[in-house]
Amino acid sequence: MEIRKVENDKKQYIDLLLLADEQESMIDRYLDRGELFALYDQEILRGVCVVTKEDEEIYEIKNIATYEQYHGMGYGKAMVEFVLKHYKPVAKEIIVGTGDSPLTIPFYEKCGFTKYRIVKDFFTNNYDHPIYEEGKQLVDMVYLKHTL
Repeated sequence: MEIRKVENDKKQYIDLLLLADEQESMIDRYLDRGELFALYDQEILRGVCVVTKEDEEIYEIKNIATYEQYHGMGYGKAMVEFVLKHYKPVAKEIIVGTGDSPLTIPFYEKCGFTKYRIVKDFFTNNYDHPIYEEGKQLVDMVYLKHTL
């Protein structure tokens, strides 16, 4: 398994990015200012992650996605562990915002993140269509943090 930083043509990964954030105009808000990492296993692309600097010593995982056929194989966890290690020298906290989903919240909690803030109506106010995960409409953004 290898994680590579992508310096150019980040839009080539849009199919993966849209799996985690299904509105391209929202991805456009952070893609250029973020660092994109691509995870390969046996030279096959398995997933991506975008991280942005939000404040002094605070970085945010804006997007993390793996192809569906690779879910449950540890690639998402490997990307989170990479981010935590990669940013440890320059960050005090890594944060992530996600919908109140039975899939994503437990994933981040297993990776050592804890809930600390909720932004009410984020998805209904910022997306041009309803977002659903596991049959549940996402309304509020739940922020979690990991202190380094």
